[in-house]
Amino acid sequence: MKRRELSLAMLAAAALPIVGACTPPTRGTSAPPSTTLSRAEWRDLLPADRFAVLFEEATERPFSSPLNDEQRSGTYICAACHLPLFESRHKYDSGTGWPSFTQPIAGSMGTKPDYKLLIRRTEYHCIRCGGHQGHVFRDGPPPRGERWCNNGLALLFIPEGEALPPLRG
Repeated sequence: MKRRELSLAMLAAAALPIVGACTPPTRGTSAPPSTTLSRAEWRDLLPADRFAVLFEEATERPFSSPLNDEQRSGTYICAACHLPLFESRHKYDSGTGWPSFTQPIAGSMGTKPDYKLLIRRTEYHCIRCGGHQGHVFRDGPPPRGERWCNNGLALLFIPEGEALPPLRG
């Protein structure tokens, strides 16, 4: 490879995170109304650790969420706006240290490319409030082969038989 081609390849690789950040998010198909709360209002409503994960795209430590061990039937909702995101029947133990699911509730998630680790990953977020949930990978169990790897701090669990809280925001 010539020096010029190598230089161009290195420049292109360095630009990937910038290009990914400029790519508009892909939205789900049937979104409920968006929230009207500002980041400052979400910061006031949420504990600091949840706000950091949901609105600053932080990641909690693996194996730190009690939701990893949750085995009951129920619904996992967004910890910010309370939109239902996952059904317990789609949860499985991926061994990664984060709650993992084979699929979300249809229309509940938006996705966008993420190049923070210099490789392309798919980040997903609550379609209603935009709260960061985690990343989806193509190494999950059949039949879909998807692993929706979620931050436990971004979710609340509502056991089957309990009423879901009203949407907020």
